[in-house]
Formats: sequence, C-alpha cells, structure tokens
Amino acid sequence: MATRSRIGIELSDNSILSVYCHWDGYPEFNGKKLQEHFDSYESAAALIDGGDISALWTNVGWDNETLSEVGPLYYSSRGENCPPRHDKDLAEYLLNGEEFAYLYTQSEEWVCYDTCQWHDSYMEGVEIPSAVTV
Repeated sequence: MATRSRIGIELSDNSILSVYCHWDGYPEFNGKKLQEHFDSYESAAALIDGGDISALWTNVGWDNETLSEVGPLYYSSRGENCPPRHDKDLAEYLLNGEEFAYLYTQSEEWVCYDTCQWHDSYMEGVEIPSAVTV
C-alpha cells in the first residue's frame, strides 16, 4: 500500500508549485531523500519540473527492470502528461494534498506536514529525521 505525498516549492509570491508522489511519502524515507538529494532551490525546482512521480528514489523501472541510475521515476517516462500543480498559498496546498506534504521554502529548507491530521495542527509541520551520514 502506498503512502502518498505532495512535494512542492514555495515561489517568490508565496504560491506553491507541486507534484504528486505515489510511494514512500513518510518522512523517514521521502523526507530524508529530499534533504539528501534535493537540498537546493535549483535541485528542488528541477525535481518539480519533471511532473508527478511514482517513486522519489528508485532504480526500478516501469517493467520492473533495473535502471542504470537511482532517482525519481516520473509518470512522464511512460508517456503520461502530469504537470506540476499550482496553489495560491500554503492553506490551499495542504488542503488539496496527500498523506504528507513537503515544501521547499524561501528559507531554503524542507518542511513536512502530516495532512492526515485533518485539523489546524497540520499547519505546524512534523519533523523530518536527520539524513544518515556515512
């Protein structure tokens, strides 16, 4: 069963551009991967530009083949047109989200929201576990 998430970037006018991600949306996986591999505005924006995502960090393709690189598996790679979604503000972004919503902010950090709480406290965010260092 999937843990769905929405991954977005905050634009200069405080609106949000985001994509859907089907698998592994919980902070212990997608949250860590976002912090580890998409740790700048440019890399977060490039991630969003690809459109909706099946898996954020994988080397398994659509036919269960092993891919040569690890990274996002975009729906566009199998011919689907799933462009980013634009929301006018944080409230709209969170109310139209998945189980978790991630946002790369103007402060240049990832913030995670548990949108399953269905009350005002979801706006407070949840902790993303620290990335593992080797």
